Amino acid sequence: MPVTVLVVEDEDDIRDLVEINLQRAGFTVLPARDGAEALSLARHYRPPVVLLDLMLPDMSGTQICSRLREDPATASAYVIMVTARTEEADRLSGFEVGADDYVTKPFSVKELVMRVKAAARRVAPAQNKAAFVYGQLKVDPVSHRAWKGSEELVLTATEYRLLHYLAGHSGELCSRGTLLVDVWELPANLNTRTVDTHIKRLRQKLGDHADLIETVRGAGYRFNGDAVR
Repeated sequence: MPVTVLVVEDEDDIRDLVEINLQRAGFTVLPARDGAEALSLARHYRPPVVLLDLMLPDMSGTQICSRLREDPATASAYVIMVTARTEEADRLSGFEVGADDYVTKPFSVKELVMRVKAAARRVAPAQNKAAFVYGQLKVDPVSHRAWKGSEELVLTATEYRLLHYLAGHSGELCSRGTLLVDVWELPANLNTRTVDTHIKRLRQKLGDHADLIETVRGAGYRFNGDAVR
């Protein structure tokens, strides 16, 4: 089945260009001109990937992203922010509300399509893989979901990918560079607080299981499966 992508962009020419190229790449596209339309489509169709412009006429992209994350029906969508803003503060504000990736305008359409393809692979359920279980935490790669006891954790696509990666490398040191490469597919030497921001959010959601993720000062992070046994 084709992966559905919600494209939220108020400039008609850009939205049409992106829609045409994504359709040519085999995606089903839901175009939206503003935040209200985007949230309505997201709730109804639950698209696994969202291309979200930061500047919209009725609300900001960060507001939309926050609402997507607050709704269990849309919380797991992979959100790619698209904006003309390039300052680090703007990127961090997007990551703080749960954005998974960031593309600046003007962008290469070919690169954008490649980013969407990468996002689609990340949210696709894995097959024939056993779940990781640590204490009350269960991370299931088949359903692409995680639970703590009977309560399902509401995770973004990147938060789930990060948790799954750490759980799958229990006891190993995972440097920030390694996580940038293997989880985000970004350069290892990128100067960003993306990893730390997502670790912080993930620990908050793990609650009394937050100790599973240890900080290795000056080196990175390590998943300690024995912390809750």
